[in-house]
Parts: sequence; C-alpha cells; structure tokens
Amino acid sequence: MIKDVVSAIYKGGYKIEVTFEDGLTGIVDFSRYLNQGGVFEKFRDIEFFKNFRINRELGVLTWGDEEVDIAPEILYAEATNTPLPEWMNPQQGSSENLTYQKSS
Repeated sequence: MIKDVVSAIYKGGYKIEVTFEDGLTGIVDFSRYLNQGGVFEKFRDIEFFKNFRINRELGVLTWGDEEVDIAPEILYAEATNTPLPEWMNPQQGSSENLTYQKSS
C-alpha cells in the first residue's frame, strides 16, 4: 500500500524530513540523486532543491513545475528504513521491464 507524504521539512544540505499518512517520519538524504543525471541534475542547484512542495493529490514531493518527483514508495522505504514493496523489486533473472506509476 502506498503511503502519501503529508509533511516535509527541509533539514539542510540535501536532507528532508518526511512524514507519511500513517504517522511515520524519517529523514531522506537526496544527495544520492545528484549523480543520476536527467531531471535530477536540477538538484545540483541547492536553491532549486530547497524549493520543493507536496502534491497533495498524488502524495509525493515535487520540484519545479512538478517535472521532478520521487515515487512515494521509495521515499517511504528510505525514510522509515523499510524494504520496498515486493512488486518494486524485479526478480533476479527476469527480463520484464517494470514501470512505476503513481496511482491517483
């Protein structure tokens, strides 16, 4: 089950404290996204990074004009130190391509 983000507080550097609808809270370090390229290159501008907001409809953090976001399942796993949902872990040896879509 996807847990929506209900609160987010900037904690310095590339860290954001995230609270989910089930009440669990944790800090996510987004610095690992700096080397991923693509839309995440925008994170290199710390002012861009600090200007996040919550898309309440989707329950995710977004940046810019919502062109950058992180799947809530990933945020939840990182913030609460819990495993990703089983459906997000491709089975070893599987050639199936998985796409991650937010539910509305």
